[in-house]
Amino acid sequence: MFGSINTAIGNVMGPFGLIIVLGALGLILVMATVVMMMNQPEDPLERIKRERLAPRAGTTDFQTTLRQKEGNAQLQKFATFLEPSDTKELSQKQLELRQAGYQSRDAVRIFYFAQMALGLIGLLIGVIYTNVIVEVAMTTQKTIMWTLGPGAIGYWLPKYWVTRRVTMRKEEIESGFPDALDMMLVCVEAGQSLDQSIVRIARELKASYPALADEFEVVAHEMKAGKDKINVLQDMGTRCGVQDVSSFVTVLVQSAAFGTSISDALRVYASEMRDKRVMKAEEAANKLPTKMTLATMMFTVPPLLVILVGPSVMGISKMSDMGGPGG
Repeated sequence: MFGSINTAIGNVMGPFGLIIVLGALGLILVMATVVMMMNQPEDPLERIKRERLAPRAGTTDFQTTLRQKEGNAQLQKFATFLEPSDTKELSQKQLELRQAGYQSRDAVRIFYFAQMALGLIGLLIGVIYTNVIVEVAMTTQKTIMWTLGPGAIGYWLPKYWVTRRVTMRKEEIESGFPDALDMMLVCVEAGQSLDQSIVRIARELKASYPALADEFEVVAHEMKAGKDKINVLQDMGTRCGVQDVSSFVTVLVQSAAFGTSISDALRVYASEMRDKRVMKAEEAANKLPTKMTLATMMFTVPPLLVILVGPSVMGISKMSDMGGPGG
């Protein structure tokens, strides 16, 4: 019976018909499981908590509305599947997403959900392409490549995006940190406290360096909430992942531990950061001639050879057509 079914499917859908049918059935079962999990009854404790936090009739509470977003509740149902079971791996992924600028508590779940969704969509596109769009018969290797390739690309696309965001954000923080130190030094020497200067910097840098301004804003909010200042600064160094910020945190911690003036420490460190930025600019300028050498050879030497050798080649070709010098 199974042989006849396989033969019938192969006659209709080709040699990979059984694989396509099994893949479609698996996709349908996955979607049915997701729908069943989304429609499962609400936990009584969660319902009581939601009702207690719900705003009273006739009042609007924006913060409560943000806490009770349906997206968070839906993702909470899939927390077992959308979060790593290992605590260390979960913390590492949260740190990576925070370094990319995603501070939401559901960032890890959204990341893994995006990987799963884009992988399934890519796999579906690959199946449709190899079995519906392409009319020419392909080899087994090409069929597997064009079927699984889009799924693999969709699965790795969120990872590539997060890695690229982390790199860009670190570069932005590193480029704007000397200006932030200069502004902090001016604010401290003007009589403001460290907390007030951080709030001012977060407001002033919002237009030019939004990533660095967001980090200082997080520091300001945590200090206002009563968190220990040293822990707040160390958390900032960990979130940014930039060596200059970590060194700055170390300078402030040592200044507070030894009782030295914060303005003196900031003045010395800000001067070092300015010198470091100048040296990086000079290094980039010194690398430019080496990088331009290949481009100069590619776009200058061939036209020069055509101009110099072209007339000689034309003369030789004409002489050969005339039968040589003795012709």
